[in-house]
Amino acid sequence: MKTDHSFDVIILGGGPGGMAAAMWCAELGMASILIEKRPDFGGQLHWIHVPIKNYPGIDLANGSELLDRLMAQLQDRKFEIRKEAEIAAIDLRERTIALTSGETFAGKAIVIATGVRRRKLGVENEDAFVGRGILQTGQINREELRGKRLLIVGGGDAAFENAFNVSPFAEKTFLLHRRSDFSARPEFVERVLKNPRVEVIKNAEVTNLAGERRLERVQYMDNISKASVELPIDFLLVRIGVMPSSEPFSGALETDRKGYIQVDHTGQTSLQSVFAIGDVANPLSPTISTVMGSASTAVKAISKLLPKTAGN
Repeated sequence: MKTDHSFDVIILGGGPGGMAAAMWCAELGMASILIEKRPDFGGQLHWIHVPIKNYPGIDLANGSELLDRLMAQLQDRKFEIRKEAEIAAIDLRERTIALTSGETFAGKAIVIATGVRRRKLGVENEDAFVGRGILQTGQINREELRGKRLLIVGGGDAAFENAFNVSPFAEKTFLLHRRSDFSARPEFVERVLKNPRVEVIKNAEVTNLAGERRLERVQYMDNISKASVELPIDFLLVRIGVMPSSEPFSGALETDRKGYIQVDHTGQTSLQSVFAIGDVANPLSPTISTVMGSASTAVKAISKLLPKTAGN
């Protein structure tokens, strides 16, 4: 592919991992470009509306506060940016990328920091009810829940934390999970099970969404009796986990059965000079501190690798 621009490092994804990678490239004197498909940087930081208390050494009010700090640090670093940039073609072996805008780039190394996205239920009409009953977040929309009935689907930390936090606002909160046991932390489960404003429905799966102009009811199947149950609700929040945003690289890189990119201790993938950092390569520890550490490790490994690949 003939390219318009050349860089030491091309970074794909403008979440905290991609931002940290750009900072480290600037710190180590490597020319880089940060490519993000959305209008703004931040990635999953936009999802975090509760205090961040597990980032070592720092207490933060929410993801927005951390994003503001990162953006302030980026102001003093030299690197190029492309936002709202969709990839039209990518050749990882040649380390070349073409955007739908027509711009093309070549890199001596590529850092994939595309993160994860939330899983959907996969039922008919799901997309049609987004913004018309299906919520993106419980915390921000909790005032809308006053006097309303909310169904949360999921059995992990996010589902239980949302159930507890929004229950004072909703008239009734239901939490539905497909199994009888939960993956959420025991303390999260305990406080929800003790909350009289939350009704937990076990061994059930949503099979249908229905409503006229907006979501009005769901149908779910009892996995034990196989009975179909209709539940009138006003809002739905889906928290059934995440999946890695690795599809553009499938077939070119080794992944596990869930699609997470396989990397070595430096973050290098199955292809030379192609690295993956953060959640897209780490199902075990998807935390901000892990993301930041993997960014610095990968970029430092690239800095040692570049003299060997110079001129390629």
